[in-house]
Amino acid sequence: MPPKAAPTGRRRPRGLIRQRGNSFQAIVYAGIDPLTGKAHRLSESAPTEAQARKILTRLVAQVDEGRNARTRATLATALDAWLRVHEAEESTLRSYDRYGRRYIKPALGAVPLAKITAQVLEEFYAELRRCRDRCGGRPAVDHRVDGEHECRVLRHRSRRAHDCEEAGCTVVECLPHACEPLSASMIRQIHFTISAALAAAVRWEWIASNPALVAKKPRQPRPQPDPPTPDQAARIIEAAWAQDEVWGTFVWLTMVTGMRRGELLALRWHDVDLAAGMLEIRRNYVWVGGRGIEKDTKTHQMRRIALDEATVEVLAMHRLRYEETARALGLEPDDRAFLFSHQAGADKPFHPEAVSHRYGLMCRSLGVDSHLHALRHYSATELLTAGVDLRTVAGRLGHGGGGATTLRVYAAWVGESDRRAAEIIGSRLMRPRAHPSSPEWQSARGH
Repeated sequence: MPPKAAPTGRRRPRGLIRQRGNSFQAIVYAGIDPLTGKAHRLSESAPTEAQARKILTRLVAQVDEGRNARTRATLATALDAWLRVHEAEESTLRSYDRYGRRYIKPALGAVPLAKITAQVLEEFYAELRRCRDRCGGRPAVDHRVDGEHECRVLRHRSRRAHDCEEAGCTVVECLPHACEPLSASMIRQIHFTISAALAAAVRWEWIASNPALVAKKPRQPRPQPDPPTPDQAARIIEAAWAQDEVWGTFVWLTMVTGMRRGELLALRWHDVDLAAGMLEIRRNYVWVGGRGIEKDTKTHQMRRIALDEATVEVLAMHRLRYEETARALGLEPDDRAFLFSHQAGADKPFHPEAVSHRYGLMCRSLGVDSHLHALRHYSATELLTAGVDLRTVAGRLGHGGGGATTLRVYAAWVGESDRRAAEIIGSRLMRPRAHPSSPEWQSARGH
């Protein structure tokens, strides 16, 4: 039996260079793809063999230092995988999914994770700031046609039935495309969605680092609350009572407590302690996927707020009306019933969009430009300008951060409250007398 050849000491090459047409391709083995279970390789091309060898050296260093992506998975794959495991409220997950379908996937969904960089993300955000449709400045036409059908021309809007020609639809009207930028707050939400998906990819060792952490995210827009004036608030509450007592109670409670819409709708009678004049806010009611659901409050914390005597009286009358209605229908009053409901047993609250729509219609009939959330601003600004301390106002509103959010949103009204405080201090001190040689002293003496 012939002896085995002695080992030469030469190691298997880490990569290779191959010529493809007029270019040279550097290929490096980078392990097993955790998604497909197949070999994962890094590759780049160059016009010359010398440049390809430099690329090969760089790719080998990336693999040795663990700086390379371990998979060819795209951003869309990472986003879908993150949504499957992420723990959040159903409404929150739907929002993330909507951001992905509407904005992220059309632009970056097919891009491999290895090619998602801070520059790629910042350019994407810049496109959205210019135009939410990412038209890139190219002229576009919004075609309007007559029928409800599947058109061959993109972006048709149907109006009424018609006969389609063989070559396509008959265009009735062509409107020039008008760029509409996406709001900064929406772009920030898109950024946070991408960042969270990439963070999951880092945890799963799909990529070595999260480029969204270093990407410059859009600025947080400065809040500009526009509450109704005291005169407008008085007209609004009067109009609400004139419509019906239940609606008047809803608008009244919104105005005096500053509660969020969903928090008000989630109130049940066992959350109200009329004897102690207290209200417990534990849940939030939202409409998701064609159905109403109860979930945690926005800050995931229960809070208790005090009620004034007038509000206690308003709620006591509201409770009495509920009990009379229930007994008239042969039902026994139940503390689990919702405060605001159109149902006979009050087992379902008002529809969130319905109350906003009704409030908007009422304000327009009064000639007041307002929306339901503005009543929350009204409650906050009235408390601050009355001199109530920031922490107490933040507690009633359910703001986190010990008042930091309240200060950021209502800084102008905090300043006005501070000026009132200065006037109070100054009015309680004796002003110093003028010097005898001063004009004020001489005038006071009649000289």
